[in-house]
Amino acid sequence: MNFKSNKLRDAVVVALVVAAGSATAQAQEATDNTTNLDRISVTGSRIRQVDTETAQPVLTISRAQIEQQGFKSVADILQNIPAAGSPAISRTSPLSSGEAVGGYYIDLRNLGANRTLILIDGRRLGITNDGLQDVASIPSAMVERIEILKDGASTIYGSDAIAGVVNIITRKDFEGAEANVYLGQWDQGDGQRQNFDFIMGFRGERGSLTAGVEYTDEDPVWAKDRWFSRDRFPTGEKSAARPGGLSGTTQWGRFVYNGGTYTLRRDVPGLDVTDFASFRPTNGTDTSNPALASTVYSGIKRKSAFLNGTFEFSDNVRFDTSVMYTDRDSFAQNAGYPFASANFDLSSGGLSADSVFNPVDTDVQYVRRGWEVPREVFNSLTTTRFTGVFSGSFQTGERYWDWEAGYLYNQNKGTQISTGNLNTYAVGQATGASFINADGLAQCGTAANPIPLGSGPGACTPWNPLIPFGYNSPNGLDDPNVQAYLYQPGQALSRTTTKNYFANISGSILTLPGGDLGVSVGVERREESGSFSPDALAQTGISTDLAAGPTAGAYNLNEVYAEFLVPILSDVTFARELSITAATRYSDYDTFGDTLNSKFGLKWKPIDSLLVRGTWSEGFRAPTVADLYGGLSQTFEDYTDPCDTVYGPAAGNARCLQDVPAGFRQLNASGTAPSPGPGEQTNVPFVTGSTPTLTPETSESKTFGFVWSPEFLQGFNTSLDWWNIRIDNTIVADTPTDKLNDCYLRGIESRCEGFTRNGAGNITSLNFGLRNAGYVETEGFDWDINYRFETGFGNFTTSIQSTYVTKNEIKQDNSDNPPSQTNGFGGNFRLRSNATINWQLDNLSVTWTARYYSGTKEECFFDDRCTLPDYAAPDTAGQILSQNELGSNTFHDLQVAYNLPWNATVAVGANNVFDHWAAPAYAQPNSGYSYYGGFDIGRFVYMKYQQKF
Repeated sequence: MNFKSNKLRDAVVVALVVAAGSATAQAQEATDNTTNLDRISVTGSRIRQVDTETAQPVLTISRAQIEQQGFKSVADILQNIPAAGSPAISRTSPLSSGEAVGGYYIDLRNLGANRTLILIDGRRLGITNDGLQDVASIPSAMVERIEILKDGASTIYGSDAIAGVVNIITRKDFEGAEANVYLGQWDQGDGQRQNFDFIMGFRGERGSLTAGVEYTDEDPVWAKDRWFSRDRFPTGEKSAARPGGLSGTTQWGRFVYNGGTYTLRRDVPGLDVTDFASFRPTNGTDTSNPALASTVYSGIKRKSAFLNGTFEFSDNVRFDTSVMYTDRDSFAQNAGYPFASANFDLSSGGLSADSVFNPVDTDVQYVRRGWEVPREVFNSLTTTRFTGVFSGSFQTGERYWDWEAGYLYNQNKGTQISTGNLNTYAVGQATGASFINADGLAQCGTAANPIPLGSGPGACTPWNPLIPFGYNSPNGLDDPNVQAYLYQPGQALSRTTTKNYFANISGSILTLPGGDLGVSVGVERREESGSFSPDALAQTGISTDLAAGPTAGAYNLNEVYAEFLVPILSDVTFARELSITAATRYSDYDTFGDTLNSKFGLKWKPIDSLLVRGTWSEGFRAPTVADLYGGLSQTFEDYTDPCDTVYGPAAGNARCLQDVPAGFRQLNASGTAPSPGPGEQTNVPFVTGSTPTLTPETSESKTFGFVWSPEFLQGFNTSLDWWNIRIDNTIVADTPTDKLNDCYLRGIESRCEGFTRNGAGNITSLNFGLRNAGYVETEGFDWDINYRFETGFGNFTTSIQSTYVTKNEIKQDNSDNPPSQTNGFGGNFRLRSNATINWQLDNLSVTWTARYYSGTKEECFFDDRCTLPDYAAPDTAGQILSQNELGSNTFHDLQVAYNLPWNATVAVGANNVFDHWAAPAYAQPNSGYSYYGGFDIGRFVYMKYQQKF
């Protein structure tokens, strides 16, 4: 569907103005989504209880609240809660690669998406080999509500629940049918989004079935159509380019000769491209803007189907099952590869002097961007999920017990097709020796030893990299025969499988002064396996694609847990309720061994209107399949040898004197002379990859806060919670410099393995990968305010949700260097807030939301934007580091909905209704462009139609 005429935008804007200005309109009737509070399960506990307010903070987003938003996907809904961190893999990062690209991953507290656990109805969502859980695989039509536990929960759910838990509760016991249509686009007339879903269900005496399908199509947005992505260094809102922001590796081609660079005179057609006189020196106009052929927002399509069913064998035994299938396709594009012949061994000779296309008498180095063949990445992922659970209840005396036993199966199968990467072996052949054959065609080889023309095995097609884009001349990159020879599509395959067997029982064992002592115990077995096979060319290292080795492995674990709810007092003075919770979980992995994690909570109501709560918990994150069994790859890393007698911090100590000769100097990148400075690139390839000996990350989480619902102000509720999370033994990427410093500077003997030196002291091989080192600590406050009240002109529901971060500290090594203070820098906002007000009068509903992001700082990239040139603070360890301060941003959303007489609802709205833009962010936080990857990229207008049957 094409909305580029902007008719949809115009219609929505008119409707918003008319509806918002009507004081006599009628409001939408509130949907009855009341929950049966007779002993329910709450996210973060397996003990069924009546009270939904627990010792730990849980945020609930109801289906009614979801429908009042302009965000349709589960990912967008979750990304816009204040506790969410920056997007793990932003849609504005088209150069991202790997199996996770195309998915959406939620990162609570900015601690990393693999430290936030995603559940569907209390059961784990499947993971990638890197441990990421794709919420894009969850159709929004199946969501009843979302519960977000903003506290650690490893004692209840096991690994990964460090930053918090997101529990997607699906729709069950649905009766009737419902169809929804959602259409939207950006104000610029692009990025059209279409969503169609249908759900139906029935209830009988002994069970129910709920089934639904959903189709989503989100068009890509092109970088050339946004000011911040069209220009590499934009100067401000909707501004022009900053000079010098373009690429010198262009689609025009150039070569180096006698100390100068030359390019073909493109203004004169029909030149002899083999004559040096046809070329001129390059100048400032010989530049390229890659954004003109790149996406700023990737495109995505999803097809989903789901089914939830219940069958009651008797009053005390039932069977619940759920099935979900999602097929997700995504697309991103970058401008053609910026090829430089000198950077690849197989083509480092450049354009051969024996090439028929060489305009001079010697080999020449050249650069040429493959504009004619852009780099496209198509990611396809299919998710198949099944759960089957038998459950029931029984009575022992006057006490009731609930039990369940079940099985979960989740499989993700991915295919990644990439185009636009060059085969460097083919490039070397195509730019090597060539001649003009008897048919007047260029042919590889020599007349005495020709190579057959073609693109198959043993064949070759000559290429002239000096022919510019759009210039009509044989053997240019627009020649389909040249393209067929130089470019081969890449294909990477991935698969992950999760199998989970579980059994739980909960009930009460005795009565205390405050009530029944609740207990829940359970056992689990989980089996995780995964594989990722990159393209064959990438594995062999003869492609311009990122080189990678295959990943394959599996692990399994057995767990047992126990949880207790101990009510100490109730209905006494200053203790309307006083209870504690305690839980512990023992996990036994076949990879690293076992771990025990515990949690305690306090809940105290001194009066009916005030709840005081707090928790302390331990958590862990186990190494993933990719961490343990990921493939190895070669890399040329920058490093400083600590034994270097000029730049090395350990030069002359006993360990260095043992391993290197006197006066030792690290070599430069070519291996021909001493290093000119620290941080020099190695002249031999190092090997990096996974580490089978990794141990789990461990965490400690603390929360303390209160919930206040004053009796004198009916409908008002507020909560304030302090939280602190520290993660130790973090799994981080190692570096050659850290490895060598640990050995020679800090004397850590175990770090003196995995590298070799020759007789001259030069490092000839070095292996590095992941390791356990350092820590992450973050701290802050969550403050929520909710107020519902009625007036003579409608009912109002207001809410304010805020997360204020006071600390975000990261250390990724075991050195004595101070940790990095990231709070308020890049995508780490000190304060995020959402304020929402909803007004209802009869059949009309109007919802207004303001989303606030506090200002941040970044390193100064240009002197005239350096607003804090003398910046020095504790977060810089006293050093003066010039900073550019970026202001705060608020995005306003508006939706108007109306209930129609035939059991339907129509809504129109706009996200970022005032078309607000943030300032450029040259550090490119969570983005491939100079703009924060989590911000709106314009005004987005939409309309929704819901029909119930």
